[in-house]
Amino acid sequence: MSTTRMSAEERRSAIIEAAMGLVAQRGFDATPTLAIAKAAGISHAYLFRLFPSKEDLGVALVTHCNAVIHQRFVHAAEAAVARGEEPGPAMGTAYGELLQERDIILVQMHAHAASPTHPEIRAAMREAFRDLVELVRDTTGAAPDAINAFFAKGMLMNISVALDLFAVDEPWAHTLTGISGADDTDPACAVSPASSGLVADDLAVAGARSPD
Repeated sequence: MSTTRMSAEERRSAIIEAAMGLVAQRGFDATPTLAIAKAAGISHAYLFRLFPSKEDLGVALVTHCNAVIHQRFVHAAEAAVARGEEPGPAMGTAYGELLQERDIILVQMHAHAASPTHPEIRAAMREAFRDLVELVRDTTGAAPDAINAFFAKGMLMNISVALDLFAVDEPWAHTLTGISGADDTDPACAVSPASSGLVADDLAVAGARSPD
């Protein structure tokens, strides 16, 4: 019986996928490469053939996460424009939906924490922020202070995901998440990042355009 061998690129993708869940739970420094290799179903030696150092793997991981965010923004903006709508609100809604993919958000948080001691990860994160800021600016025409608010609110939502504030039905948590609280008449009703008005509305930057 013949078997299909995975290409090196497919193996790299499998390793990144395996690393996502582990790093989201443990962080970069606390996640052994041996555990990642085991989760990916490859030998430890082969992992280092594809990623010569743990730092290389870390950069590939954050690059993947940032590429997902960038692609979601682009697709949301293009779809909004095709409908004859402003792209800013659509990009905010897209990020709200992305917040439900906890591994991506948590890996981002760990990347921020690792940046002071991991120059390569710091450089990758800076590059990603540069690309996202330029994308939002060029797509929406928003003024710098509106773009600042866009990303500031996004970081607040990341923290809300990390602390699971959407599960806290208390006024202080509602203030941070932008929700009005769970529906007491329906115990099965749970709030979520995508239902937050903070994401869908306050992250919209299209209304604050730079003067011509």
